Amino acid sequence: MVEAYPVFQRDEAVVDDFFGSKVPDPYRWLESPDSVQTKAFVDAENAITNLYLNSCSYREQIRSKITEFWNYEKYQYVLKRGHRYFFFHNSGLQNQSYALCSRAHSLIFSVIYVTDDLKVNPSVFFDPNALSEDGLVSLNTYAFSKDGEYFAYGLSNAGSDWVTIRVRKVATGEDLEDKVERAKFPHIRWTVDNKGFFYGCYPDAAPTADGTETDSNENQKLMYHRLGQAQMKDVLCVEWPDNPKLMSSADVSECGRYVFVSVHAGCECNNLLYFTDLEKTNYDIAGKLELTPILEKFEAAFDYITNDGRKVVIQTDLNAPMFKLIKIDLDDLSREKWVDLIPHDEHRLLDWAACVNQKDLVVCYMKDVCHHLSVHSLDTGSKVRDIPTDVGSIASFSGRKEDTMASYFVVLSLNNCISKPGFTFHCTGDNSSVLCVLFSYFGIVTHFLSILLFIIPYQVVFRNNVKGLDLSSFEVKQIFYSSKDGTRVPMFILHRKDFVADGSAPCLLYGYGGFRISLNPSYSLTYSMFLQNFNGVAAIANIRGGGEYGEKWHTGGKMLNKQNCYDDFIAAAEFLVNNNYTKPRKLVIEGGSNGGLLVSVCTNQRPDLFGATISLVPVTDMLRFHRFTIGHAWQSDYGDVSKEEVFRYLMTYSPLHNIRQPHVSGVQYPAVLVVTADHDDRVAPLHSFKYIATLQEVIGRTCPSQTNPLLLRVETNSGHGGGKPTSKKVRLFVTLL
Repeated sequence: MVEAYPVFQRDEAVVDDFFGSKVPDPYRWLESPDSVQTKAFVDAENAITNLYLNSCSYREQIRSKITEFWNYEKYQYVLKRGHRYFFFHNSGLQNQSYALCSRAHSLIFSVIYVTDDLKVNPSVFFDPNALSEDGLVSLNTYAFSKDGEYFAYGLSNAGSDWVTIRVRKVATGEDLEDKVERAKFPHIRWTVDNKGFFYGCYPDAAPTADGTETDSNENQKLMYHRLGQAQMKDVLCVEWPDNPKLMSSADVSECGRYVFVSVHAGCECNNLLYFTDLEKTNYDIAGKLELTPILEKFEAAFDYITNDGRKVVIQTDLNAPMFKLIKIDLDDLSREKWVDLIPHDEHRLLDWAACVNQKDLVVCYMKDVCHHLSVHSLDTGSKVRDIPTDVGSIASFSGRKEDTMASYFVVLSLNNCISKPGFTFHCTGDNSSVLCVLFSYFGIVTHFLSILLFIIPYQVVFRNNVKGLDLSSFEVKQIFYSSKDGTRVPMFILHRKDFVADGSAPCLLYGYGGFRISLNPSYSLTYSMFLQNFNGVAAIANIRGGGEYGEKWHTGGKMLNKQNCYDDFIAAAEFLVNNNYTKPRKLVIEGGSNGGLLVSVCTNQRPDLFGATISLVPVTDMLRFHRFTIGHAWQSDYGDVSKEEVFRYLMTYSPLHNIRQPHVSGVQYPAVLVVTADHDDRVAPLHSFKYIATLQEVIGRTCPSQTNPLLLRVETNSGHGGGKPTSKKVRLFVTLL
């Protein structure tokens, strides 16, 4: 129990008027991150949080065990560029090894090794741990040139999304003088002549921007950097001065002739798609690109996959909510000439596709959150063969049309078993693609295997083992439960094989539910620790708002349907309680970012259902989220508060505006831990500050029955999550457990 919460000034004069409704915002002063008052608030909150957490008698035992589990050798992600193989490796406790997530992949960055032969000893090519003594400088993004001779890489500091791009010559390992600053979400793409690359940036950002600022990110520009030239000479290729919130990215065709420009309105999945023919300018990029529209309205997702001459393959959900592949002729863009290459399948999601070996399409389908791979003809779309992966999720892919090698991570989850190891397939053979696959079975990535695509023999190349972790003692299963409106929702449940369903076990329930992001099975050290040492239950609910069942699933949990996310998550918790996996006082819910919003809403709506809640870098002020950093991009999922209908709806669940004392006597809020970071320029920490200040005021200091703690932890020199060094991860996981 916290003896006393700090008291801070309320500014009663700050009141907004939304369509005649007066909405007070007494803690708006916490939106100023560098003010003396805000810094005093952070210091006071961290002081009471640290005092409470340090009172745990077995905290050091948890730290020791997590460090022990983390200290295992990790091999990750093999790719080939030119005649060289590159792979990622972490010896165990090296600071820089972190996850980078996008719609199609989840990649672990650690030390990069290079070798001409995977069977011989490699050499270190890039070590992010050498960038800074404290591990705060991290590798945020990278791209090899087509011939593998140059390596463009983006560095971020303290977890900020701001990136500085440098270029390294692969043969010598030396950096060139090239330096590109003010980049953010850069999406680096080289031209095939290896003379330069496209990138996205915000040149209007303040020179002092370092991740602590809350300024709105607008007026993004697509630039082209030519090797050997100063950034001031970079070519402006695309901008949208009449719509400063639009963001552009470029993809260069394998043949090098075409540049496809995708334009997004924030996080909206639908996009515009244009192309330019570099042959018309003799491949000289000297000014704004001459864009020819393929799709001019935000009516569907249109993603370039590959092209065969002037015939372009596009992945789209246009009249196909589970996605399909179509073929478009650049000589005749009329819609009646568009041809289905791989038709829509209403029973499974076409998650992604890639061209390898000139003539093959590797296609990844997802059904009930489990991935399946197959090879199709680029010419006809007909299936050539299945690639056996059993049941699981493919986390990333790397492969090019001209390559006889492709690589992809697979996280494999077998029903009723997480004891099987993870591994990477290496596929090769005459006239076949080389495929590298990494499996982890909801457990741990354990080794790399070689596999011939046609014959399918296995050969271990690398092996990872976690000391002290007995995977054979665990079990995982997928169940389906009914939400409030009867919707069937999948959920993975993990526990020890000797688990007894008598309601006595502690349970950790995780969710996200937004932006068409799917929660696929993946290894979690926290879950492993929780199951093995606390005899706990871990559950992952694949609620609406995600992408598990295509755009319909996403739409069912966004905008004016957002409450469905919270109903789904609450129903998951009720399922776990009703089926004796746990009881409310032992049930913990956790989520980050949009998942932090999810947890905060459910905390307000059902405080009786949970024993503790963990909101990591949450969005909590649904009336002002669009005003800060990249928040305007989230209106695609949350809506535009300037519209009255949206405002009324947001007010029904906005965490900051729905903190009320429980109506039932004796019911209190669960123990609440909110975690944010001072350099989070994705979800500004002001969301966490205002929420916890209000929670402590309304519940902590005035609710007679409240004995559970309501705490805020603010991490310093950290961001939204990317680039967090191992030392900080260990401290965070100790806190969570």
